Amino acid sequence: MIWALIKGLIFFAAVAAATYGAHLLLDSGDGLRITAAGYEFTLGPLQAVLAILAIFGTLWLLIKLVGLLMAVLHFINGDETAISRYFDRNRERKGYQALSEGLLALASGENRVALSRAVKAERLLGKPELTNLLVAQAAEAAGDGKRAAEAYKALLQHEDSRFIGIRGLLTQKIAEGDRETALKLAEKAFAMKPRHAETQDILLQLQAEAQDWKGARATLGAKARAGGLSRDVFRRRDAVLALQQAKGVMAEGASIEAREAAIDANKLSPDLIPAAALAARNLALAGDAKGATRVIRKAWEAQPHPDLAAAFADIVPEETAEARLKRFGTLLSIKPDHPETRMLKAELLIAAEDFPAARRALGNLVDSAPTGRSLALMAAIARGEGADEAEVRAWLAKALVAPRGPQWCCDKCQTIHAEWAPICGNCGGFDTLSWREPPQGAAPRMSGAELLPLLVNPPAPAPTPSAEPESPEPEVIELDQILRRAT
Repeated sequence: MIWALIKGLIFFAAVAAATYGAHLLLDSGDGLRITAAGYEFTLGPLQAVLAILAIFGTLWLLIKLVGLLMAVLHFINGDETAISRYFDRNRERKGYQALSEGLLALASGENRVALSRAVKAERLLGKPELTNLLVAQAAEAAGDGKRAAEAYKALLQHEDSRFIGIRGLLTQKIAEGDRETALKLAEKAFAMKPRHAETQDILLQLQAEAQDWKGARATLGAKARAGGLSRDVFRRRDAVLALQQAKGVMAEGASIEAREAAIDANKLSPDLIPAAALAARNLALAGDAKGATRVIRKAWEAQPHPDLAAAFADIVPEETAEARLKRFGTLLSIKPDHPETRMLKAELLIAAEDFPAARRALGNLVDSAPTGRSLALMAAIARGEGADEAEVRAWLAKALVAPRGPQWCCDKCQTIHAEWAPICGNCGGFDTLSWREPPQGAAPRMSGAELLPLLVNPPAPAPTPSAEPESPEPEVIELDQILRRAT
């Protein structure tokens, strides 16, 4: 813009100077007198102006002729395009001007203007590798998806612009929801530029959505080698993918491969609770009870969790309540003051029918940090100690409306999940679920069996109700029946 202003000022100055010179010539009565080689020429004011214009015109024509002569000489020397380039120079100048105007219009949000300038540049320049990109972006910004797709496909014809064409089509397919085609395009783009960070992220997400865990691990490895991930983050995410790969192999019935994959996932990230639980169960199935115990202990040190307790219980499924309480002593001694440890110990003592000890194990949890689970345990203790029905029902009613406590909650969108998953079902975030207290009021009510995970076999999680019932009485009755069977 500044350069345009300078050129305008120079133009106006030249016009002013020419006007002033003409005025002087007109005021001069003698005109212009030229003496050369013994000859004298006298020109009137108008004749002088015409002579000056003729001189400038002759110089301009001479320059053009010299340029043409040089082009002919280059042509004679073997440059077959020299003459055509000479005549196309003005056309090329106009084309680049249109291209520049199109880029400026696109940057300023004038999408239709940008598209028209791009079409003009395409006609004048004849360089589709440049103009097709501007056409595609301008058409996309203007909402003309069909024309943008045609321009991106045209970019595929040139080696230098093929990656850009694939990337543009990939973005379109993702926007259209065609994930299958998008995955194929992302794989092609990744093969062309394996170190391209954005392509790595898109391919990784599409592979995870398609449950191609092996391919996702390969992509993650390439991202780490390119320096896009720290070592710790890479090991954590690789463990997440290895865990899902293990689950997939287990679903196919290949227990040996599943066992190896699960253990691999646990080794990559020992604090990943689902990986530790799966690895422990596979080790137990293989007869390695000590190895399974070691895995659970290490994960419990990082984060006590009900899933770890359930996996620890599965190591010896057929045992008495007293034997289980004794065996769990190694786990309970790691973090004895943690709320999860205290509730787990209370459940085990309830199963062993030592209700006073279970009450002592809970301590002041029902007062300091009441949750549905701790209150349900108090209801079980009250029933075991022979309290009247009204007191038991009161504890149950409190349990059903109390906070749920820590849940698998997405760190990006705060959505609560019934179980851990590598990808958030709401926002699509990868490895964003953490075991923590959800935002107040975000958690749905727990079913009766969820409140006592070790005393009863929990059914599949019930769907979140769209509206809370007017009275908790039916749920209280359901939980009361579960307590009767458990105690």
